[in-house]
Amino acid sequence: MPLLSLSGACLAFGHVALLDHAELQLDAGERVALIGRNGSGKSSLLSALAGLSTLDDGQVWRQPGLKLAHVPQEPPFEPEQTVFEAVAGGMGAASELLAQWQQISHRLSETTTEHETLLAELNRLQHELEALGAWSAASQTERAIQRFDLDPEARIGTLSGGQKKRLALARALAAEPEVLLLDEPTNHLDLASIEWLEEFLAGAGITLLFITHDRRFMDRVCTRIVELDRGRLTSFPGAFSAYQERKARMLQDEAVENARFDKFLAQEEVWIRKGVEARRTRNEGRVLRLEALRRARAARRDQQGQVRLSLDAGEKSGQLVAELTGVSKVFADKTVVRDFSTRILRGDRIGLIGPNGAGKTTLLRLILGELKSDRGQVRLGTRLATAYFDQFRTTLDPESTLADVISPGSDYVEIRGVKKHVIGYLEDFLFAPARARSPVKSLSGGERNRLLLARLFARPANVLVLDEPTNDLDIETLELLEQLLQDYDGTLFLVSHDRTFLDNVVTQTIAFDADGRWGEYVGGYEDWQRMRRAATAAPSAKADKPRMAAPAPARPRGDKLSWKEQKELEGLPDRITTLEAEQGNLAARMEDPAVHAPGGEGSAIAERLEAIELELIAALERWEALESRATTTAR
Repeated sequence: MPLLSLSGACLAFGHVALLDHAELQLDAGERVALIGRNGSGKSSLLSALAGLSTLDDGQVWRQPGLKLAHVPQEPPFEPEQTVFEAVAGGMGAASELLAQWQQISHRLSETTTEHETLLAELNRLQHELEALGAWSAASQTERAIQRFDLDPEARIGTLSGGQKKRLALARALAAEPEVLLLDEPTNHLDLASIEWLEEFLAGAGITLLFITHDRRFMDRVCTRIVELDRGRLTSFPGAFSAYQERKARMLQDEAVENARFDKFLAQEEVWIRKGVEARRTRNEGRVLRLEALRRARAARRDQQGQVRLSLDAGEKSGQLVAELTGVSKVFADKTVVRDFSTRILRGDRIGLIGPNGAGKTTLLRLILGELKSDRGQVRLGTRLATAYFDQFRTTLDPESTLADVISPGSDYVEIRGVKKHVIGYLEDFLFAPARARSPVKSLSGGERNRLLLARLFARPANVLVLDEPTNDLDIETLELLEQLLQDYDGTLFLVSHDRTFLDNVVTQTIAFDADGRWGEYVGGYEDWQRMRRAATAAPSAKADKPRMAAPAPARPRGDKLSWKEQKELEGLPDRITTLEAEQGNLAARMEDPAVHAPGGEGSAIAERLEAIELELIAALERWEALESRATTTAR
């Protein structure tokens, strides 16, 4: 017997039908992932199932007495509330008594003068809770808070985004619901929290319906996928990988069937236009059939187009992007970065991994020269043009129109040297022309992310900094963004908790170890995990040694640098700097139209630039080889 069902559901916003006679059934023990395009109505559907909003037509049925909890994308909390008060607030009639009980318990532990009065008040509250049959609610609240590693006395206004998400989950689970509705539960959680949540939900025995675009989370947790596509709900048994195969076959079959239908309709339209023949034969049945075909074609909802992403890397940066040597940074008494060294070259795609609050943003700002280090040296390359993607969307003015966000004061944007009208450019990101003058505040979370990407890609940049770009994006857009970044020939810094996205995009990882120390690893998330497991399995092999991107090859004893090689190594950084400076000067001269005139220096400068590029690569490779030998010998 189902716990929850939806029948004949219809819901529209304006002329867009989000639900078109949709059907859904949720049985006990199922863990169902709800997926679909941004703006397709997933959150609206979840809200209707939770009883927080109504449908235009159709019915939501819940089993009588069903205990249901709903966690929205951005749960509303009072900033002055404590964590305990917020979690207890989900316990129904007992919530106010629980809050009073917790406050008095806290006062009792801090005072030595009012024990008798406070104990009497505590006893009264205990009796009232027992009368409601809700005494166990106090222990449930405390267990939920401990489970999510939260401070019960902390004020909500002081919590980070990840802590607020954990608080919302704790509040929902404290009531021990039979059905749990989750809207993007992994947003703002760090990797450790996501993996813990996966394990918990997979083994908790709670019936789940959740919205997510985290492909690995779906593969680990869900037993069935339901896709909301053009107003209809389609069920796919199994995990995400099985869905992908079946969905591809369905779209292919749909395209063939639509083509066959359109061909037949075209033939009938040719016949009816003959007019005289149609009237002479008086084939009224055929005329009626044609009218039915026209109605069927008008009712058919074509698949929404794909996002068209294009990224202009602009002028190439120098070969060296940044070099950090022994860099440290301390805030108050906390060392966020401790003795970190790295060398980042043009074209590197670097993923940053670490728990919330570890200092990923601080490390990024140090690498890009936006923050001064307390110790160590930071050397930046030349011709760096950096663009940022902000996970909190703080750079979006909610009152601005979409067109103003993309191109303030102009109707055009220039992409790869070609001018394009801003409305056409927004259409590439699936924003209808009618929405170009809509305010940002009218957009969903996923649509705001698409708008940020549209603005980011409207400007050339040879260094991209993407902070959680995957939050709220639908799966199709995620996969297109992956492909775009794989083909990007600039330098990429990616902060993400989407493990599949990291594996598909980055070539190396900088990960937080402990106590302000960061390690470098070749590859993405899975490679980092494998190296961590190997290091844990053989702790003696790594004792007191920094983690490197790859193990250094064994070298014969006595393979020390000669005096000549040592002098060469000392002179190479200056040689590289000189070459990069010359490269920058020549590139600037190439912008002068006079050098390209007949008899000008254009050809000679171009040849020299090519030669410098080769010399730089050779110098960098030689520096790395000598530095590696010097470091190995010193150990």
